[in-house]
Amino acid sequence: MDENALIEGMTRGDPRAFRELVERYKKKVYYLALDMAGNPIDAEDISQEVFLKVYRSFSTFRKGAKIGSWLYRVTYNASIDHLRKRGAAPESVEDSVLESRSQADSGLPGAVPSDPAAAAESSQLRDRIDRALDKVSPQEKAVFVLRHYDDLMLKDIAESLGLSIGSVKSYLFRAVRKLQKELGRPALISGNGDIR
Repeated sequence: MDENALIEGMTRGDPRAFRELVERYKKKVYYLALDMAGNPIDAEDISQEVFLKVYRSFSTFRKGAKIGSWLYRVTYNASIDHLRKRGAAPESVEDSVLESRSQADSGLPGAVPSDPAAAAESSQLRDRIDRALDKVSPQEKAVFVLRHYDDLMLKDIAESLGLSIGSVKSYLFRAVRKLQKELGRPALISGNGDIR
């Protein structure tokens, strides 16, 4: 089912279209929720909430938009709501949307090193970065995740988030500076946001 057929089916309330939407996007929604919430149980709860909201409010989908963009806006907002309930108070920002999260570990140094010592070091680095990401704002985290986990270009991040390229650069710069401070290794992440 192509995207237009999926949208038409969802508009008509076709349960097959909804099943297709869930199958097509469930991993991406889950991984975004996991990145934002920080644990699998909350990510699962957020994912279920997202698909419930999508089912109930598909009428708010704007014709001509990408279904993935709309779906990730719902996921992002549900994640922010979840963080607020947990006591995290993210800064407010215009409506944001996240595109894809194709692989949980893509974009980090040495995706799967063949050397066991390098694999352990890469895993430790990922854990340190994940813990440090919990200390940046959700917007900074989203930009960093899209740049380094999904390997999106700045213009693609700007389009996905509905921000200017300048705003994306600003969020990325602030995230990198906070991560440098948190990780205590300025050489780990360069000023332009690239992981070394």
